[in-house]
Parts: sequence; structure tokens; C-alpha cells
Amino acid sequence: MDTLETRELRYFVAVAEELHFGRAAKRLGMAQPPLSRAIQQLERRLGVCLLQRNRRGVRLTGAGEVLLHEGRAALDATVAAARRTRRAGGADSPGGPRGRLVLAVKAAASHELLRKLLDAYSAEPDSAEIEVLPCGLCEQEELLRDGRADVALMHTPWNSLAGFDSEALTTEGQVAVLPAGHPLAARETLSLADVGDIPDLPLARWPTHGTYAPGPGPEIHNQTQLAQLIALARTVAVVPDSARSWLWAEHTAVPLTDAPPVVTHIVWPAHSRSLALAGLIRTAARL
Repeated sequence: MDTLETRELRYFVAVAEELHFGRAAKRLGMAQPPLSRAIQQLERRLGVCLLQRNRRGVRLTGAGEVLLHEGRAALDATVAAARRTRRAGGADSPGGPRGRLVLAVKAAASHELLRKLLDAYSAEPDSAEIEVLPCGLCEQEELLRDGRADVALMHTPWNSLAGFDSEALTTEGQVAVLPAGHPLAARETLSLADVGDIPDLPLARWPTHGTYAPGPGPEIHNQTQLAQLIALARTVAVVPDSARSWLWAEHTAVPLTDAPPVVTHIVWPAHSRSLALAGLIRTAARL
């Protein structure tokens, strides 16, 4: 039999992540014996060994690794379907409420583009309500996959567009943001090498999927923290040119001659059939 029940996947993913039947049972709010039986029945039905059990503990087999990866994706898809269905509400029913779309954006990024997009879309007949969901660096991908967002503004080369449909909207250069009184702030242009080799201003470090790259610069958690540390002459940052909109008087932005261009895309799940989303994408493409 080639079909799996959501319950079976939840049970297996819990055991695979905990690598301990007792902890997995507690996490699932059930007793351990029925959980063990369910996993054994799943293995018999699939005809493969998913977990190797011995006195030292539990570990995944190769087949178990595959099911963990696929199972997580399948469970995320069911959660995403439920979330998006609730938001759609009665939008397609006669006299029903307008639908609602959640748009994920990196906090403080693409401000001018976002404002134009929201204004233009709200003027469209039968436009849906748009909820803007600010998020951290690279969080848009997760929000789209698990259904917390219907659509996102994402930026290459930092965001991965794999598995999504997308439309490129704008392309821009990058700038170095320095304390206004720093000697390099008087330069007309800088290179990435210049920015990476300032003894008194280590480069700010942003998390990528929750992990910071090694380096002497401060770990940045949000835009306000970054702005303050630059103003206090504690760090320098490389950001898209459009980020000039949030600069303080204590900052100076200097264009970078060799930084890769930043492309802003509107991105959505490849399987989406939402009419409201299609209308938002058409509006974005016109802009």
C-alpha cells in the first residue's frame, strides 16, 4: 500500500526527531506501547526498516532518513493547506467576506516598492485584504512553506527560490553603511575588500537560517540594533541601495563597485490556485 496517514507520519516524525520512544510518546501525549506498535505496523506495511533499536538507543536507517524528510514536508503541506483555506474564508461564496492574503517581507526592506504595491493592489476591484508580515533574514521561505504566508518579497542572492514560482520585480546595487564621521564615509565608492578590511569596524553578521557565520563583527538580530551599532561606530554593514530609507543622520551610505546586484522577487507556492494571489502578482508585475 503506497498511502500514508497523517497520524502515522506524526508518530514517525516525533520518534525520528527525538530518537527516543519515551520522549516521543510524551511529546505526542500518548503511552509508549501503542506508539511502538504503530511504528512497527508502519514498517511492516512499507516493507522496510525505518529505525534501528538497541540498548544504546534508536537511530534512523537510510529509509528512515528519507521518510523523515518527506514526512516533514507532507505534514507542513497539510498545515499550510489548513491555514490558507481558513484565510480564504468565504471569499468565493456569494456575499461572503473578502479573502485575505499574508505577505511576508524582510523587516525594513523594499519599503518603497511595498508601499507602491499595496496602494496599486488596493485600487483593484475585488482585491483581497493584505496582511503584511515583517520577518527576519531568510524567514520568508519557511513562512511560505508552512502556510503562515501566501506570498513573499524575497531577495537574491540571499534567499533561495527553489520550489517556488516567482517574478523578478527590481534590481539594485549595494551600499556600505558607515558611521558618518568615519574617514571612508567621505569616499565616493568602495569595494567589498575595502569594507571587509576596516580594523576598527568589523562587518556586521546576519543569521542565515538561524546560524551566524564566524567573524569578529557583532551578531545582528534586527534593523534597529544594526542602526544603533553603526551610529556608535561599532560595525559596518553591506545592504541594498533601497535601505537608504531607514538611515539615520549618523550614517553614511557609500556605493559598492563590486557587490553583486540584489534582485527583489515576488514569490509564491508553485501549486497555488488562489485568484486573489493571481491578482496581486499581476499588479506587482505591472509595477
